[in-house]
Amino acid sequence: MSQSFQVFFTSKKEVKRKKKIVLTAIAGRDFSNELHFSASKSQGPGGQHVNKVCSKVELRFHPASSSLLTDAEKELVMARLKKKLTESGYLIITSQSERSQHKNKQVTADMFYRMLNKALLPKKVRKPTKRTLASIEERLETKRKKAVKKTLRKKPAW
Repeated sequence: MSQSFQVFFTSKKEVKRKKKIVLTAIAGRDFSNELHFSASKSQGPGGQHVNKVCSKVELRFHPASSSLLTDAEKELVMARLKKKLTESGYLIITSQSERSQHKNKQVTADMFYRMLNKALLPKKVRKPTKRTLASIEERLETKRKKAVKKTLRKKPAW
């Protein structure tokens, strides 16, 4: 099934903003030749129709044997998505939220591209912040006030 997929995200926030998210880490690469789809009967809405039609879609991707990923990217994907990989190293994504097989296929492809992009993006380095002079002085002032309060609780030395 070598179809190219356009990536449209359908989360509620993105629908409200009416934006397409740019996939920077995997821009210009078409993984459709490496994705394997299979369909089966699904649960959910559809009435009697759901019992006759195979609308659940399962996407399988094997990152270790991908020709579009470099060795470093393969290691990164396998490390960051290791809880989502099977024992044999396959990434399996399923969708049965829609009534049609085509829409479920689009949803799984979107989820795959989003997941892969997130795994390949470099993590932001935490920039340590410095406490402000005012916050340091405020902390010392409260310490002084607490110390005075505690000394006033002592019995007087007669």
